[in-house]
Amino acid sequence: MTGGTGNVRLRPPNNSLDRRVVGWWRAQCLLLTAVPAAVPAVVGAFVAPARPWLLLAAGVVAVLGLACTVFLPLWWFRVHRWEVTDDAVYVRTGYFWQEWRIAPMSRIQTVDTIRGPLEQAWGLATVIVTTASSKGAVKIEGLDHELAARLAEQLTLITRATPGDAT
Repeated sequence: MTGGTGNVRLRPPNNSLDRRVVGWWRAQCLLLTAVPAAVPAVVGAFVAPARPWLLLAAGVVAVLGLACTVFLPLWWFRVHRWEVTDDAVYVRTGYFWQEWRIAPMSRIQTVDTIRGPLEQAWGLATVIVTTASSKGAVKIEGLDHELAARLAEQLTLITRATPGDAT
């Protein structure tokens, strides 16, 4: 959270996410891997003729899922950035295709925070900044839940003081 300069431009945001986001992303990857790996493994346990192929498929899914669980969250942590100034909210996200977004304060309509069950377990929260953009809301995931609450309050104060009708 920094002071404004008066001009909104595309630039790399300064702040990284909370380091605990890596564990949260890993938990999500494991959950997304467990079901596709478990289904062919369970079916293979009961269907003898297809057992080798189903167990092979389960093994491949499990190995690929575990590799993604180990490496991708670290990569994502290096890519995802955010920053709030008096002029705009800056967010950079993405994995293979990176997206940089700027939400000028005058375009912000609502600011929300959410905390799903896994986020709560890691002490994290997501700030959602809804704008008048057809692209949709700007999300800052993986923030410490107390920082997210302060950020939502700060954004509310800044947007209230910013001229414009957010349309």
